[in-house]
Amino acid sequence: MSVPRSRVLVCTDLDRTVIYSAAALALTGPDRDAPRLLCVEVYQQAPLSYVTETAAGTLVDLAAATTLVPTTTRTPEQYLRVHLPGAPPRFAITANGGRLLVDGVVDGDWSVHVAEQLTASAPLEEVHARLGGAGDFLLRLRTAEDLFAYAVVDRSALPGAWVDELGAWCAERGWGVSVQGRKVYCVPQGLRKSTAAAEVTRRTACTTMLAAGDSLLDTDLLLAADAAIRPAHGELHETGFTAPHLQVTRSSGVLAGEELVAWLLARAAAGPTAP
Repeated sequence: MSVPRSRVLVCTDLDRTVIYSAAALALTGPDRDAPRLLCVEVYQQAPLSYVTETAAGTLVDLAAATTLVPTTTRTPEQYLRVHLPGAPPRFAITANGGRLLVDGVVDGDWSVHVAEQLTASAPLEEVHARLGGAGDFLLRLRTAEDLFAYAVVDRSALPGAWVDELGAWCAERGWGVSVQGRKVYCVPQGLRKSTAAAEVTRRTACTTMLAAGDSLLDTDLLLAADAAIRPAHGELHETGFTAPHLQVTRSSGVLAGEELVAWLLARAAAGPTAP
């Protein structure tokens, strides 16, 4: 028996979890055997992110069967470029939990609440200045929603110890570090996807939460879920992250995305007592 739609919350990361850039597809084998792809994001009038055609169909069913909540470190503006197959999600968690979108509009009350919670961490300006003092491997430096900072770096020129040194420096100030592709994120420890997911759970009265993600910034979300899945690639895979209620895909790249959305749909249908 399927769990009613209103009872199941599915919080899933986007980039390299559900959607994939051309560089992240990680396809192997002959081109003639490659899966058909659907573009789900356009940036500067060019295609940017994809899902497989099979995953697209599964996402339509997942959006119909559950309360599907994209849960991303992207800013609201970056998130709104993504058009997942299926009914548009009513809720979206962006800016790593710092911004909650309801029907595509930022919820002001949640933004105020988040600002109050982050006063325990060092100010963004201090962390931004520390990142700005990096070496020639730093290509661009950005802030997101005045909540956190990230740097675009040349990975081939990145000193081996720099990330660890930055992580130690940030930890002393109540911040954490995550490396995703060419981006190095510095995020306040109080800025968590799981906190925003708990707020959506409260608003929707859902009783079961499923989650998916690939990076260190997804750790708290995966641990907070009743059941979770991660792809066999990314930061969490590199660190060997596991938990009793966590599944790992057999595939990597875009085929892992196809596999994990199928798992989310099957797990939602299996009910809250499924192993």
